[in-house]
Amino acid sequence: MKMLFVADPLESFKIYKDTTFSMMREAARRGHELWACHPADLVWRSGGRVVARAARAITLTGDADAWFNVVSQGELALADTDAVIMRKDPPFDSEYFYATHLLQQAEREGAKVFNKPAALRDHPEKLSLLEFPQFSAPTLVTRSEEAVRAFHKEHGDIILKPLDGMGGTGIFRVGADGLNLGAIIETLNKGGAETVMVQRYLPAIKDGDKRVLVIGGQVVPFCLARIPQGGEVRGNLAAGGKGVAQPISARDREIAETLGPILAARGLLLVGLDVIGDSLTEINVTSPTCFQEITDQTGFDVPRMFIDALERSL
Repeated sequence: MKMLFVADPLESFKIYKDTTFSMMREAARRGHELWACHPADLVWRSGGRVVARAARAITLTGDADAWFNVVSQGELALADTDAVIMRKDPPFDSEYFYATHLLQQAEREGAKVFNKPAALRDHPEKLSLLEFPQFSAPTLVTRSEEAVRAFHKEHGDIILKPLDGMGGTGIFRVGADGLNLGAIIETLNKGGAETVMVQRYLPAIKDGDKRVLVIGGQVVPFCLARIPQGGEVRGNLAAGGKGVAQPISARDREIAETLGPILAARGLLLVGLDVIGDSLTEINVTSPTCFQEITDQTGFDVPRMFIDALERSL
């Protein structure tokens, strides 16, 4: 099959841990043809089709540094591929939003896109958990400083975060003393102009912020617990967290098996659930990661499971 990966620039990949690279490697192992482009390459013109203006056909070299060769480069209509895999990292900003509309137009023209563009728009990663309150910790979504202060008064120890962050950026913890709460609210809500999420602090973070993967509605039996290091409150790998793979718990499975079929039916082939202790904190759909860490530490081949599911979907 001809597979087009819409992703960040290939030159920026850290292939020893990059999930998109692991997908490419497994696809190449099966003989599939690899193409890559950036969202900025997507173009539509009246009377035409959505094309990737400077798509690159690549082969993998096996080298740790110069890891790919460009075989050819040129315009590629998305509908002329067998699968388009959207793997652009957040933030989910206006340009990401526009890219999903171009990808949806490509679907109308016959392209098969994963995750489905409309589903990407309908499932903002922090707000999606509002649909499943039975699994989440006490949570507040608001622009109001008064509402945040009331939530803090009720729960004492809270986490505040922006709705468009990734990798743990912009996350703050405020304890019972309320130290710097006003300044943090001002920083995050921009004087009431932007919405923030506030959650009760979960002490179980010391055991890790678990990434539970769901592929094609099926649960990966191992998760990656991202454990905060050096006094950090954030377990994100990008924020210095230590990734420890472990079997999923009964609660992890309950959450994943409840959400998995629902989200898969909406066109979300790959979902990353973030679970702290027994509580769901985020639902990641743009470019969930941790394939290589789980595979390397447990031997369970997550990229193989993903490409199996992709092939079945086609």
